[in-house]
Amino acid sequence: MSDSESVPPESPPRRIGIVEDHESVVIGLETMLADQPDLAIAASAATVPELLAQGTALDLVILDLRLSDGSSPQSNVEQLRSAGLETLVFTGAENPYLVRLAAKAGVLGVVRKSEPTATVVAAITAAANGEQVVTTEWAAAIDGDPGLLDVGLSPRQRDVLAHYASGEKAARVASLTGLAEHTVNDYLARIRAKYAEAGRPARTKTDLYKRAVEDGWLPMPRHPDQP
Repeated sequence: MSDSESVPPESPPRRIGIVEDHESVVIGLETMLADQPDLAIAASAATVPELLAQGTALDLVILDLRLSDGSSPQSNVEQLRSAGLETLVFTGAENPYLVRLAAKAGVLGVVRKSEPTATVVAAITAAANGEQVVTTEWAAAIDGDPGLLDVGLSPRQRDVLAHYASGEKAARVASLTGLAEHTVNDYLARIRAKYAEAGRPARTKTDLYKRAVEDGWLPMPRHPDQP
């Protein structure tokens, strides 16, 4: 190398923030990234508002879906995006409904906590560089359980199903969706027909609730002792 040539300066590491209310998970991520010169955990907090209040400059936020403050994944992602921050979800991914809420708000991807370290690090690296992280788990959560036949509900039909199956009467669903009550009843008949054609009959309101949970349009019921 001649005297006139200079070594280009090294790029600073991507700064990572973590929103996670289990300390062991934060420690685990710190351990995973400890020998990654391109990545550095710069901040962590139990909630999104707490992380944002720190005012730390970040390139990416790793977010758990289910936090003890009861916040919505969609709201959390929207808050982060409003602050100019992209999000990678790091979760057990056991709840398609929560994954859908986050995906709807626009995350870069979803990674299971059970994945091997190399997979997690690769996902964080890609997301920190602004790349989409497409995993089988994310696709399955968005599209529904791959073991269940998709019934092909339209967005409007999914909206009607979610309201009705959660316990609302047809008249109330009509009010909430801006549809006529007879239109709601027509949608429900079509929804039942589609489930029947897929070999997943939904004759009763309880059946519709089960199908909506299976497909991730409603959250899974929690145990009474669950936070």
